[in-house]
Amino acid sequence: MSYHWNWSIFFEPNPTGGGSYLDMLLSGLLLTIETALCAWIIALVLGSIVGVLRTLPSTLANAIGFAYVEFFRNMPLLVQLFLWFFVLPELLPRAAGLWLKQLPHAPFYTAAIGIGLFMSARVAEQLRAGIGSLPRGQKQAATALGLTTAQVYAYVLLPIAYRIILPPLTSEFLATIKNTAVAITIGLLELTGQARSMQEFSFQVFEAYAAATLMYLLINIVVVAAMRLIERRVAIPGTIAGK
Repeated sequence: MSYHWNWSIFFEPNPTGGGSYLDMLLSGLLLTIETALCAWIIALVLGSIVGVLRTLPSTLANAIGFAYVEFFRNMPLLVQLFLWFFVLPELLPRAAGLWLKQLPHAPFYTAAIGIGLFMSARVAEQLRAGIGSLPRGQKQAATALGLTTAQVYAYVLLPIAYRIILPPLTSEFLATIKNTAVAITIGLLELTGQARSMQEFSFQVFEAYAAATLMYLLINIVVVAAMRLIERRVAIPGTIAGK
């Protein structure tokens, strides 16, 4: 039995009443971008805090950072999303659990926070490596000038470390975008979820997933191009990127 290709399916109305099948995919694309951006902000903020903790001259700070990274990095993302979405409401007091279950757009918030926490552990390790690669003399010179530990990190170490780790951070951002597809398991109709809905309604499975693949590729190309421009602009002279 041969497959019947129908590329005009994208312009046919979908059964949900939300326009055409193309509109359905575009709405999923928009939700993917929103989820990825929110998750990346969480990952960058928390990852920076934990990354700094892992480089401080404090045993307690290092232990906290280590425990955080190992917990979120070593547990599969799918399991974490299930824990936050299905298990957490049952562990909280009844009123708080009911509030979480009835929260509007709960899959979106769960996906953004869950993916953000998962990726923050990876960002923390990237930042720790970036700070660790800096010459010790920079920190010593800043301390000799009378700067506090917070000022040393804010004005000396972090600005340089972020510029060094920009390429791996780009990879982590791309991974964050792709990880949003896992949120289909908790009911978030992002791009992958809408593609699956399209193939279930129309039975045009190849067209649906081909379009979703193309959209993912376009997002990634835009991100890579933008990050390369930023990388060239902030590159440190003397490094490979700064030549």
